[in-house]
Amino acid sequence: MAREICLRQLSTRPRTRSELASALRKGGVEQEVANAVLDRYGEVGMIDDAAFARAWVTSRHHSKGLAGRALAQELRQRGVEQEVAQEALSELDAETEAETALELATRKLRSTRGEPEAVFRRLLGMLARKGYSGGVAVRAVKEAMATRDAELADLIDPDVYEE
Repeated sequence: MAREICLRQLSTRPRTRSELASALRKGGVEQEVANAVLDRYGEVGMIDDAAFARAWVTSRHHSKGLAGRALAQELRQRGVEQEVAQEALSELDAETEAETALELATRKLRSTRGEPEAVFRRLLGMLARKGYSGGVAVRAVKEAMATRDAELADLIDPDVYEE
């Protein structure tokens, strides 16, 4: 029964050991049996939290534009140990995050209308929800607005928004 639960869970997407352990608890599997099955699945490579974390970071950063902070939170929610998560997040450097923030801000700016201050706040909010720090977000939004209209960007005082 424990193997069936794990295989059913793994058939939809990769899972962390913690996620599988939770599914086994919900399925009423005894802790001793669950640990034995999970250990065996780990030995044969069906469960690999480090590989899961690396793939998660790459996928979610490229598909959703999430920053390291948001990705760390998602990995924590999935039961990935902090050291494993940090290792996976180390592949995401500050320059890559800044480039992604600029791309997101530029893309969102195309469909955002309104007063410069309101647009600025909206774009900052979008980047904050994706886990970007205030400094990275302010620079990205200011640069995106400057490429659209240099005068528009000059109307914004970024010091007001710095962390």
